[in-house]
Amino acid sequence: MDQAIQIVGALLILAAFAAVQFERMRPDSRLYLALNLGGSAILAVLAVAAAQWGFVLLEGVWAIVSAWGLATAPRST
Repeated sequence: MDQAIQIVGALLILAAFAAVQFERMRPDSRLYLALNLGGSAILAVLAVAAAQWGFVLLEGVWAIVSAWGLATAPRST
């Protein structure tokens, strides 16, 4: 089950990345930030559960930065 949840988290981040690369989404949009926040939060929680501290750092900071961006993003994007 953890593997399926990991895949969902990774797909959220990758979908946002691909959408920006193919100019379907702006990197400062609320949707981009929300996808990154959701995916990185999922992966951070799973990394904590598995005591994978390098990934906890990576995904935890990714989630925090995404949350900050989402909290400060204009409502119109």
